[in-house]
Amino acid sequence: MEEKEVESSNSSIQVKNDFQMEFDSSWESLLENKAFLKLFLRDILEKYIKDQRWYAGKSSTLKYIELSHDFKIEQNAELYYGLILEINFKEAFFQHYFIPLAFVTDEEFAREDVLMNITLNGVKGYLVDAVHIEAFRKLVFERIIQSDNSPNIGVQYHKGNSFKDTEYVSSRLMGKEQSNTSIIINDHCVIKFFRRLFSDRNPDYEISRFLSDKANFSNVPRYQGSINVLEETGNTVTIALMQEMVPNEGEAWSVMVDDLDKIFQNLELKQIDLKKVPDTPFLLRLGIQDVPPEIIDIAGLRVFLQLQQLARRTAEMHSALGSEFEETAFEPQRFNADYDVWLKNKLIYQFQDRLNMVENNLHKLEGLSLELAEKFLENKGEIRRRFMSFNWTKLKGERLRVHGDYHLGQILVHKDDYFILDFEGEPESTIRDRKVKQPPLKDVAGLFRSFHYAIYSNILTNKDNYPYTQDELFGVGEKLYRFFCGVFLMTYTNYIQKANINIGYDQERVFLLKYLLLEKAVYELGYEMNARPDWALIPLQGIDSLMKEQL
Repeated sequence: MEEKEVESSNSSIQVKNDFQMEFDSSWESLLENKAFLKLFLRDILEKYIKDQRWYAGKSSTLKYIELSHDFKIEQNAELYYGLILEINFKEAFFQHYFIPLAFVTDEEFAREDVLMNITLNGVKGYLVDAVHIEAFRKLVFERIIQSDNSPNIGVQYHKGNSFKDTEYVSSRLMGKEQSNTSIIINDHCVIKFFRRLFSDRNPDYEISRFLSDKANFSNVPRYQGSINVLEETGNTVTIALMQEMVPNEGEAWSVMVDDLDKIFQNLELKQIDLKKVPDTPFLLRLGIQDVPPEIIDIAGLRVFLQLQQLARRTAEMHSALGSEFEETAFEPQRFNADYDVWLKNKLIYQFQDRLNMVENNLHKLEGLSLELAEKFLENKGEIRRRFMSFNWTKLKGERLRVHGDYHLGQILVHKDDYFILDFEGEPESTIRDRKVKQPPLKDVAGLFRSFHYAIYSNILTNKDNYPYTQDELFGVGEKLYRFFCGVFLMTYTNYIQKANINIGYDQERVFLLKYLLLEKAVYELGYEMNARPDWALIPLQGIDSLMKEQL
């Protein structure tokens, strides 16, 4: 590439190729160099950002990047920059992202995690995403544990009540994540850097700290610290959250999918007559003694005992979230007209988006998926009417801060117990929407949809391993799903009522669950049509089943 030179008032820059630059600036003053910033934001970060797993703007067209805010993370001679980037899109909206920046001279870092090669005042080096630098990870950990928790404008380091003083020993990246970057420290705590930022406290930080330090709920990773940036405007932006590392045997999703594979193998092994597999009404509360012996024989008793334990932990989480009557952000609220308007506006907008998405992508579907998608479009008027049928004046229950994106992938399994993670809320939602108090049954509905997903994904993935047609497997799967939901619901309801959390009368609970299940299935349809059209069958099947139920 031909070398070119860009002049500025305080430096000259030789751009030798897309990733090599020379500046007459020091690392300490680099961000004051306007020419550097212009080229860095336009020529380097645009490409780097688009390649990151945590970048949520892949379906939109990036227009330009601005540096919204920067701050120093430093101690003695160590200096790193925290960059808050505003990414503007041609579709007339923007998102904020966080990148910690380091300058290193060691060639060991000249790998894929390097943003660019750079020479500063004659010193050759590299600009690197600082999470890859152990010295940065050590510094962040030490700043948190040495914090005196005093409020101040700028970077705020906070140490949680449960944290015990310790020294830094080692750290490592947890692995590739979809939306954040997590670092394991000393094999006993995790610092999660939030990549996409909001002009407010992150719900994961708020709820994790509340559950640990105030409600003393033990089945979440204990809150141990955080980093927030208090801007001069008064906004508090959460950069990082530190929690204890929970020993675990994996996510509840993997455990359930493995269990389901064994269950479907049992159909052949035990020579089950599929036509005689018992059924139960949807959302009928069931004790294990109410589950027919034939179902226990197919699924095993252990699966239902696990569902009861998961229901207990879910109810305890909601009980803790509903226990606050002093802090406004967590105080329970009744249904009201404002919530009614907010909910209907949100759902009708989301539903119209899904309709457009299905209409524009029908060509990607075939077979049963296409049939169900066409039925979805035909039923759009009735689905819309169901969403508009919400009548807050008939509801007596309470609304709480809830998990908001509750599914089996957000739950860790450890010694037949469950630990609940990731309280950020639904990825598509605005920060305001994520903090709206919801009926606790929203989380239950999310988990029930996850049961449905586990059953259908197992069939779609392993159907060739079972000597039955796909329709036969779907039929058995739907029956198992109803028994799973019934057993969970009985235990959950008993525990939540003992805790004096008002989730409404019987008819209200059934109405809310069907309503919220339909909302969740329509929400899921957007992801599948965008990312995995072959799996659009799962939410479409869920929508079809729910439309056959009376509200």
